[in-house]
Amino acid sequence: MQEQTTTPIKPYNQEDQSKAAEVEQMFNAIAPKYDLLNHLLSMNIDKGWRKKAINSLKDLKPLSRILDVATGTGDLAILANKMLNVPVAGTDLTEGMIEIGRQKVAKLGLENEISLSKADSEALPFASGEFDAVTVAFGVRNYAHLDKGLAEMARVLRPGGRMVILEFSRPRSFPMKQLYMFYFRNILPIIGRCVSKDRRAYEYLPESVLAFPDGTDFEEYLTNAGVKPVKRISLTFGIATIYIAEK
Repeated sequence: MQEQTTTPIKPYNQEDQSKAAEVEQMFNAIAPKYDLLNHLLSMNIDKGWRKKAINSLKDLKPLSRILDVATGTGDLAILANKMLNVPVAGTDLTEGMIEIGRQKVAKLGLENEISLSKADSEALPFASGEFDAVTVAFGVRNYAHLDKGLAEMARVLRPGGRMVILEFSRPRSFPMKQLYMFYFRNILPIIGRCVSKDRRAYEYLPESVLAFPDGTDFEEYLTNAGVKPVKRISLTFGIATIYIAEK
């Protein structure tokens, strides 16, 4: 199993702050431009990725309540409710992101279907086995302690429930690997810096992706957290991956 580094990748690399504190600081700073940058930098491909992730829950029975961890501005939570007609609870470490998500939910009139609250992925405020499904989109690589965050997600998942994780990964084949690395290291940080005005936020993104244990290494983390990996779906030449696991 690939071990987490003793010095985790952090947005600002401040010695006196934890990764969780820095991630919260970063996302609060970029929250107003987060959705714009997400869709701009992925050329809207991320919307299709999210739909595929939610589609993987359509055959799960029973499916009466979903938890979306690291929900950000609520895009996956809203999509899950629309596609599956199931109540969704969303949690995120960053109040700035959650507030934008609440505004989206209110605009859509979904306050009775979707609840968003601030919570740490390592200490979820829910009972064990409370949810039929737990989802995350582009959030697990930001966990301060990946093993602890996954174990908490497994704890609140009922036996027979399903975990669906959408995360960036690294293409392995020529020429996509080379094009991807050039874009990630040279183009993305410039666009991100110009739009968000946060120099480090979109330098941290490629750093965190390159440090993340993707593929079979990540599936070992899932196994150790108490869920069984059942499927791995590579998206857009390996730029992102959907991991599906069951408890």
